[in-house]
Parts: sequence; C-alpha cells; structure tokens
Amino acid sequence: MKTDKWFYEFFLSQPGILSELIPGIESGWEFIYSAPVIKEKEFRLDGVFIPVSDDPRIPIVFAEAQMQSDSRFYGRYFSQLFQYLYQYQVERDWQGLLILPSRARNFGAELPYTDLLAQRITRIYLSDLKNQQGLTSNLALLQLLVTNQQSSAEIGKAILKTANTEAEFERCLSLIETILVNRFPNLTQEMIMQILDLKQMDITKSRFYQEVIQEGRLQGLEQGLQR
Repeated sequence: MKTDKWFYEFFLSQPGILSELIPGIESGWEFIYSAPVIKEKEFRLDGVFIPVSDDPRIPIVFAEAQMQSDSRFYGRYFSQLFQYLYQYQVERDWQGLLILPSRARNFGAELPYTDLLAQRITRIYLSDLKNQQGLTSNLALLQLLVTNQQSSAEIGKAILKTANTEAEFERCLSLIETILVNRFPNLTQEMIMQILDLKQMDITKSRFYQEVIQEGRLQGLEQGLQR
C-alpha cells in the first residue's frame, strides 16, 4: 500500500491526533499542518505541525510515517528536520513523531541519535496496536493498517459509529475505504459497502478515493474490483 497520501490525509483531517500520540502535547493546543519541501537537498517532510499560539513552549512537531525498511531513514529524517529548523529560523521547542510498522524493521543505526530518539522523538509502532482494544477512533484508524480483513471490517464500523457530524463521517470513511481497497483488492465495491453496513453509499464517489485513483496509487485495485 502506498501510504504517503493516506497519512497526509490522516494528519490533515483528524484533529487532536497529536495529543493522543505524543506525551506532553495538550489537547487544547492548535496547530497548522503542512507538508513543506526543504530547499537545497529537496527533502520533503511528511508533515509539520506548526502551533497557532506564539508561546515558544508549545513545540513544532515533525511527523513522518515510514512503512518500508530503510537503513538510512534516521539519518535522512534528522537531516531534513534540522535543515528545516535552520531554513525557517525556528525559535521554539520541537518534537518528532515517527509512525513505524514494527521494531523488527531496519531504519538505520540508532546510536548516533540516541539522545534525540529518547528525549525528542515519539515512535508509534503499528504492530503494538494490532490486538489492542478500546482505542480512540484516531488510533483505531492506524490499527486498520495492520489488522486482518475480518477485524478491519469490525474496526471500520466502530469508527464510523463514533462520528458526530456528516463531515467527520465522510473524513473517516475516506480513510477507511482507502485502506480496505489497498490491503484487500479482492473486495468488490458491494462487499465493502456490505461489511461497513453502508447499503446506500457509492464509495467510488468519495473525493479522496478519486484522487488516489487518478494518481495511479492503487496497484491492482482495478483487477480486484473486476474480480
């Protein structure tokens, strides 16, 4: 599954996610989220959460989701992070958020960054969420990335039931359906509607679904729908 687009939409559309993932981040703090390009080296950050408040104690947060093993990941992450601090002349505290599949993956040597990883960086391992119960809807969305088809259906229905507004329902549905069609290409449109108890909804009309289709990021999806 190509996750960059999904995580961008996840960070953008789920308010309050930072306070659930990073210790010390208060739920009342407001952030402006973006995915800037770092000049010179042309690094692109998955996401930067810039505090709305001028209080320098509220940290800027550098979020990154890395689903594949990469022996140079930590080095690249900290390189682009510090380049950003220099380029934008940041004068406030900062923290990092890394979403990783499991501790078994190789993301490079940790020794050069021991203090930073221990004191500045929160690492969320999706494998730790796989069998947990009673998660918030935000964490349950991340859990969907590692659960089997049956569990994903139940989790997806539970997430949709927590939506308080139509807009919130549509945001959650876009994230859920994109995971399902990527992870389980054998599912037809009718099957997805059925397992999510959505009898009257055409999932292919959602904005995010169409964007991903147009960018060619759902490999094998057409074949799966045809089957």
